[in-house]
Amino acid sequence: MKRALGSSAALYVVLSLGALAFLFPFYYMVVGSLQTDVDTTLAGAFPNPANITVENYVAINERINLVQGLVNSGIFTGGVLLGTVVFGVLAGYALAVLEWRGRGTTFAILLLVQIVPFQMLMIPLYVMIARDFGLSDNYLGMILPFLISSTAVLIFRQYFLQLPKDLFSAARIDGAGEFRLLWSVALPLVRPALLTAVLLTFIGPWNEFLWPFLITKEASMQPLAVSLANFISNVAASTANPFGAMMAGAVVLAVPAVTLFVVFQRYFKSNDLGSGVKG
Repeated sequence: MKRALGSSAALYVVLSLGALAFLFPFYYMVVGSLQTDVDTTLAGAFPNPANITVENYVAINERINLVQGLVNSGIFTGGVLLGTVVFGVLAGYALAVLEWRGRGTTFAILLLVQIVPFQMLMIPLYVMIARDFGLSDNYLGMILPFLISSTAVLIFRQYFLQLPKDLFSAARIDGAGEFRLLWSVALPLVRPALLTAVLLTFIGPWNEFLWPFLITKEASMQPLAVSLANFISNVAASTANPFGAMMAGAVVLAVPAVTLFVVFQRYFKSNDLGSGVKG
């Protein structure tokens, strides 16, 4: 009994130390964004209350429009999430549930796509989208290369494979079509997959810099990650506290992603795959 308690206590100590190690950079970023005078040493993590201010947020907002950047990031990320979920669910269901010739080959190609770096496709994509389609400085031009995620397709396929085949057989006997099966039977049972795909996909476009930087020239169209990078490169030195202003921008960029994960992390533990089958 004592040995079990000791093991549990040691486990919690190790996990707590690991959590502190991961949380400290975010805490340091928040504290740095609120400091009047820069203190980049370890002591800066415990600032004097008299050194706390929100002027850094005001300073960066005067040089880049934080609200417009957040809106652009939200539209870009929302469009990517919509395409990822819709096409990922449809493709994953087809690869896992439907029987059709070439399914195995298609899945093998899907796995091969995982090893192709996006940077390798960037130049032909830019030529096609910006020159041929004329979608530079356009939300659709930003979204198109990320509209379908092979990772999301793989996630949905694996979850759909776990569903009992008897569920689909019973629904087909009752006259349900494939879209009805997908909407009424499969999707309610793979909610963890939906949230996993959304959270994993959200981080990518929300922090994406290179493609939006290439496809957008107008500052009013650039997501916050691009605006912040331009600020750091060209404008930050002109502020009274460049370090604090950069930290303030980083906090604004990070808060939505952190909030989304904190709110929805409990759904990673939920799994209702067995709730639809009796016995």
